[in-house]
Amino acid sequence: MRAHPLFAPGFRAKPWWWEAAEPAAGPPVALPGEAEVAIIGGGYTGLSAALTLARLGHRPVVLDMEPIGYGASSRNGGMVSGALKLATGDLAATLGPERAERLIREVAGSLGFVEETIAREGIACHYTRSGRFVAAWSRRHWEAMAARAEWLAAVTGGRVWMVPPERTREELGTDHYRGGMVVEAAGALHPALYVQGLARAAARAGAVLIDRTRVTAIARQGDTFRLTTERGTIAARAVLAATNGYTGAATPWLARRLIPVASSIIATEALPAETMARLFPTRRMINDSRRVLNYFRPDPTFTRVLWGGRARFGPVTPEEAAPVLHGFMTAVFPELRDVRITHAWTGNVAFTFDFLPHLGVHEGMHYAVGCQGSGVAMQTWLGHRAALKIAGAANSETAFDGLPFPTLPLYAGRPWFLPLVGAWYRTRDRLDRMAA
Repeated sequence: MRAHPLFAPGFRAKPWWWEAAEPAAGPPVALPGEAEVAIIGGGYTGLSAALTLARLGHRPVVLDMEPIGYGASSRNGGMVSGALKLATGDLAATLGPERAERLIREVAGSLGFVEETIAREGIACHYTRSGRFVAAWSRRHWEAMAARAEWLAAVTGGRVWMVPPERTREELGTDHYRGGMVVEAAGALHPALYVQGLARAAARAGAVLIDRTRVTAIARQGDTFRLTTERGTIAARAVLAATNGYTGAATPWLARRLIPVASSIIATEALPAETMARLFPTRRMINDSRRVLNYFRPDPTFTRVLWGGRARFGPVTPEEAAPVLHGFMTAVFPELRDVRITHAWTGNVAFTFDFLPHLGVHEGMHYAVGCQGSGVAMQTWLGHRAALKIAGAANSETAFDGLPFPTLPLYAGRPWFLPLVGAWYRTRDRLDRMAA
């Protein structure tokens, strides 16, 4: 097949992050016959839980069907935030004002928890407290942000301020948006280096990490669980499901409550320093306010653009997604029209029907899932909290514990409705823009 003209020589359908930290199969580890705690999923959630449990004196076993960190934890945009995404909705209307406030404040604290973890474990992952610029898609979106800016500053503990449309270029080298909002309490990191650092920290503390071992079934037998894997069975006193966008048939109750959505990212070829400085004058992380949003940033070396979004609401290959994302990028940055793509990749994020992360217990099995595409801080925190609950070591209750976890009738984990939802969201985005 002839290569797309947008693809640079040597184009790779793999994450650019993997150039520095590609997930690799670890040395063979014998499957133990039993485990005190079995954790399904070797991403941020599972590794954070394993680290906390091991530091409390337990010996958790982490199982992953791929190399550790192969999924969303090494494929995301490396943008770290606390309460920003949850703060855009009206949680008080559904949860009540007291619990909504507790939840938002707890999520805001997840940013500090990630920073503490990185510092304590000595994880070299290019972390910076960069701040984030939320670009307003329309005047109406700008006004909605402005109405919540003071409250958001109060719950995040960092400065938040509005940028009027005529000053957009102070934050972003484009006239495509109608101003926006700057949130200081946000950061940036290299996600693949971060997940590898978490894995090393968990192993150092005493966790057992077993990759290339798919869990195919879980059965409860009295006070224990029996996990059937492709390599044999394990008996465990406790089980934590930390599979997020890669949840499968082994946990059907969870699969009925999680919506796997493909997100895609491209990396441009290296750009001149003056171009990068013009596009990203403050070096912040960027996302826009559309329902079908774009999220983008400079890479940690400040030499190329990493651009992410929903290229299609359905199965899509990196090669198919790349030209679509390039079109989104050049609508914002027309000067990049002739810039080619060196890498393109996709990965699943997990949405829930109420757009909230969830932590809890179902029929004795623990779970911590539902990152809504914003999981670097959130899933690290939820893994930690799930571990405290399993160990009986929590000195306070998390606001996420035991939230009602909705699903839809007849839904079994295959989101046939996503193209319809995506079309509706894109229509509403167009209408919002027209009304600006």
